[in-house]
Amino acid sequence: MALLETLRMPETKIIQLSIRRIFKTWWPLAASWLLMGIETPILSAAVARLANPEINLAAYGGVVFPLAMIIESPIIMLLAASTALSKDWASYAKLRRFMLVAGVALTSLHVLVAFSPLYYVVVVGIIGAPEAIVEPARYGLMIMTPWTWSIAFRRFNQGVLIRFGHSQTVSIGTIVRLSMDALVLTIGYWLHNIPGVVVATSAIAMGVMSEALYIGIVVRSVIRSELRLAPRLAQALTWADFFRFYLPLVMTSLLTLLAQPIGSAAISRMPQAIESLAVWPVISGLIFMFRSLGLAFNEVVVALLDERQSAANLQRFAAWLGGLISLAMLVLTVSPLAEFWFGRVSALAPDLAAMAKTGLWIALPMPLMAVLQSWYQGVILHGRNTRGITEAVVVYLVSIGVILFAGAAWGRATGLFVGIAAISISMVAQTIWLRYRSRAQLIQIFKEDQTDLSPLAQPVSTD
Repeated sequence: MALLETLRMPETKIIQLSIRRIFKTWWPLAASWLLMGIETPILSAAVARLANPEINLAAYGGVVFPLAMIIESPIIMLLAASTALSKDWASYAKLRRFMLVAGVALTSLHVLVAFSPLYYVVVVGIIGAPEAIVEPARYGLMIMTPWTWSIAFRRFNQGVLIRFGHSQTVSIGTIVRLSMDALVLTIGYWLHNIPGVVVATSAIAMGVMSEALYIGIVVRSVIRSELRLAPRLAQALTWADFFRFYLPLVMTSLLTLLAQPIGSAAISRMPQAIESLAVWPVISGLIFMFRSLGLAFNEVVVALLDERQSAANLQRFAAWLGGLISLAMLVLTVSPLAEFWFGRVSALAPDLAAMAKTGLWIALPMPLMAVLQSWYQGVILHGRNTRGITEAVVVYLVSIGVILFAGAAWGRATGLFVGIAAISISMVAQTIWLRYRSRAQLIQIFKEDQTDLSPLAQPVSTD
């Protein structure tokens, strides 16, 4: 009789996350990241066509952008935090309060650095920037004042959009940002008498403010019709829970971004300092375009790994994505496309373009490492034990510091090549550590998925 009852039981349908659904979640985010990646090459190409391109490129890439990124580092992980935690109204309200306070505090710090004598302590005393770029960079940093608060507001609300399945809106916001960039750059190029660093920083400040405004408008309907109606979490998010989750991420972004001014300081003390700092934003922008496709995968993992039967296909997607973008970068490097990009599109002088192409060979591991890091970090975030991510960044920072110090002490290698090699090697070390720290969580996830596959259960792919 028991056997008869068992035979009459309906088959349990286990919903399996499909590759198609992963792609549908990933591509709008990838488009957004890629469009953001295009921003730096566009800015560099415009500056390279204005007066004193080497000085202005070096000022922007060697001082302004690294400092602006360091100041905003405590809020850069709001995207991951908001995606993971904005599940109900109470959690959203807590995160919003943190975003507002942190945005105001960090903007005040930006003002202090840009408009006070502290600027010279940092740029001259610590970074050791070449004298020719110190004053141009200061004007650029002053113009970038709205950057930090706009980034905080934008990334927090983008997380809400991703959490509730509106990732395509994020890419539209990036188009708004780039359109504003293009408008300001066009005006600056047409006037042709404004320093390149002023044109570039005006474009990026106006661009990020316009994107934040757009995201702020479109997120309202999602908050009203979806977030407010979301069921209240059984266990409310406390401040202790939030900071336990978020502080390791803050340390992660801070330590990661510290590599930029450390790199600028080291390159400033190596042969061909100004040339290397001038090429730095150009080649970094191109590399970031490839890495961005992998960086977008982090939010996909965070958003979808909550679903049962998702890990296997997410891992499979990561493998294919890493292989394809690595192959694409290799094709660019070995073909005349690299010369076309650096010489014609970026308008670098022939000697600088040759430096950039050589540097591209050294950077080949970076796109694959970006994908793998997104996968392992997403797994760690899923387990809410973010300490492993911070540890991996410490590995990265120590590795890059040792290599840069050795390069500066040796004093014979071109700064650009030492800087790119340091980042490539350190990213490999960071990825290895992330894999180690995510292994236990990943085993647990696969075990849970296997328990769903009883003899009476069938996996069903869902789009």
